[in-house]
Amino acid sequence: MSDVVETSAKVRTGLYIGGEERFTDEVLKVADPGKPGVIVGEAASATPQDVADAVAAAKAAYPAWAAVGAEGRAKAMADAIAGIADDRDEDAAILSQENGKIRFEAWVDALVFEIRWNLALSLKDEVETSKTLPVVPGAIPVATEVSYQPLGVVTVIVPFNWPIAILGASLPHALLAGNTAIVKVPPTTPLATARVVQRVAEKLPAGVLNVISGKDENMAGLIQNPDVAKVCFTGSVNGGKRIMEMASKTLTRVTLELGGNDPAVFLGDAILDDAHLDRLYAAIFDTTGQICMNAKRVFVHRSRLGELVAGLETRLNKAVIGYGLDEGTTLGPLHQGAQKAFVEDIIREAKDAGAEVREYGELPGGDLAGGNFLRPAIVIDPDLSLRVVTQEQFGPVIPVIPFDTEEEAVRLANDTWGGLCGSVWTADPEAAQRVGSQLVCGYVWVNDHGATRLDLRAPFGGMKQSGFGREQGIEGVRAFQDTRSIATIDPEALAAMAH
Repeated sequence: MSDVVETSAKVRTGLYIGGEERFTDEVLKVADPGKPGVIVGEAASATPQDVADAVAAAKAAYPAWAAVGAEGRAKAMADAIAGIADDRDEDAAILSQENGKIRFEAWVDALVFEIRWNLALSLKDEVETSKTLPVVPGAIPVATEVSYQPLGVVTVIVPFNWPIAILGASLPHALLAGNTAIVKVPPTTPLATARVVQRVAEKLPAGVLNVISGKDENMAGLIQNPDVAKVCFTGSVNGGKRIMEMASKTLTRVTLELGGNDPAVFLGDAILDDAHLDRLYAAIFDTTGQICMNAKRVFVHRSRLGELVAGLETRLNKAVIGYGLDEGTTLGPLHQGAQKAFVEDIIREAKDAGAEVREYGELPGGDLAGGNFLRPAIVIDPDLSLRVVTQEQFGPVIPVIPFDTEEEAVRLANDTWGGLCGSVWTADPEAAQRVGSQLVCGYVWVNDHGATRLDLRAPFGGMKQSGFGREQGIEGVRAFQDTRSIATIDPEALAAMAH
């Protein structure tokens, strides 16, 4: 291993518990994935007692926060988010260094958090909407009011790839619903997220919003403490299974937004002009392929295979692999060395199996040599049993698979373990609806795909092993609520039933 190099402007973040910043003796050293041996900064590493303190602080703050009402909570949350963009340039630079993504994507990461926060606040009038079930003469002698109530203390766990933006899909909805929250930031990219969340938390009542960073082995209390009502987790399938298993010990509720093996289906009449090809390229290679809802498998009518590959190839020939903060970089490094090794392995497997693999771009040298960089690749018409098809690549490689009939395309698209997103590309609106409605997934685009076109008002979540539960929209608020039914006897109706 190479010697560690400390950066001159090292970032330091702490925990934020019960309205107070807290630093720890042990820290997480945050590595730069593009520059071997360089440390971007240090984050506090919580002990189990720190975690217990965060849960206790959130529990103590819960009754008063829940009692404020949705209108009051929305006002407090609007005040808390005000000015969040003032430090966005610095937040983005830090996130780019700890994550590897290009600076612009890091800037958008933080922007989406603010957009999602404000969209959640627009739902304030729906949060406490109740309904009354009337008396049914001769059958039901009660009128029942069905209303919504918050759950209590919730934990929100976000991944490394788009940590701030992903947090915005659940945290504001949980708070608006009347819950108090603990945000667990990713251990490998804790810095920018902790900074953003703490600035918001400082403007809310103490204990309403808390921030924890640390080693996974010390985090069990965020899931298994009996005072935690729910965990919202975004991450890998295996990570989701571990969360669910841990939560089962205390019957803690879970929402799981896990990985995907998302299909993009190009019918024979698909439009393949520059605008559409640009969208496809972004859907595959944004964040160097490290987005759960990216297109992971491209299915194209055999008559259009060459045209689609040529369109991607034109764009890949212009790709600039480099450091995320450097001007002109379009593809940064993969976040972790283990992921780089996995993607290299599935590309090698495809080559060994005789698939046509085309790779593009030049790897950087100098102080970036040895970073987690990979040349992007297209795998053309691979055997469907290869891992580049069956597993989520989470890297800059895409299989392009021809089909002959619409029925075959739908079957192949659904023949996978996941069901997060999908897309249909066609000039025929009826065909788009016909095929899109057959894709077994939680979200479908037409003539587009990917995070840049996600409707942030709509419920979002997966099927099959891509998880369950929904984030965003009023459905995202309801995920952090439960119903309460209050039945009142109607004396006249009751008397009538006695005769």
